[in-house]
Amino acid sequence: MDALVDALRKRVLSGEIEPGAPLPEQEISALYGVARPTVREALAALVHEGILRRERNRSAYVPVITAQDLDDLMLVRRPLEDLMAQRLAGRRVPAAEAALERMASKAAGPWSELVAEHMALHEALIEAVGSPRLERLYAVLAAETRLGLVRLRETYEDRDLLVAEHRALLDAIAAGDGRAAVAEHLSHSWGAA
Repeated sequence: MDALVDALRKRVLSGEIEPGAPLPEQEISALYGVARPTVREALAALVHEGILRRERNRSAYVPVITAQDLDDLMLVRRPLEDLMAQRLAGRRVPAAEAALERMASKAAGPWSELVAEHMALHEALIEAVGSPRLERLYAVLAAETRLGLVRLRETYEDRDLLVAEHRALLDAIAAGDGRAAVAEHLSHSWGAA
């Protein structure tokens, strides 16, 4: 089942399975050659992660994240990441630096891999604060953040730009200027993106 969960997650986070698209159990079972109970468990795991949604008597589906959803997500992330930047001012976070290097090495690869490293970078920064409550609050936003990043793959056609933005963010935090950098980093206007 884990292999199926990973395969479906990668397809959703790469944008291969479009937002709003249903994932009928029977089709997935036939496509991957697995039994329907295995498909049901895999879909339930992805619903639990927030990558998919399921309503009564309907197939699981990829939620549509709108520009308004992204704006609201940034509204909630800003204070959490501002707190992180305050607490980490003047420090380097080796786990975040490592995630950035992996992100740079995957810039030409599948978007889903870049999304995974982007999330690893931000999660490493949050974890470095050392607050279990901050980690839990941030984790609640993780699935929507991942789905929002799927929406942004067209915005970052030059993926090196995404890497450069995160390098600037880490450098600003290390220099003690992280709060302004976080505000800038999370202030995009998504428009039709």
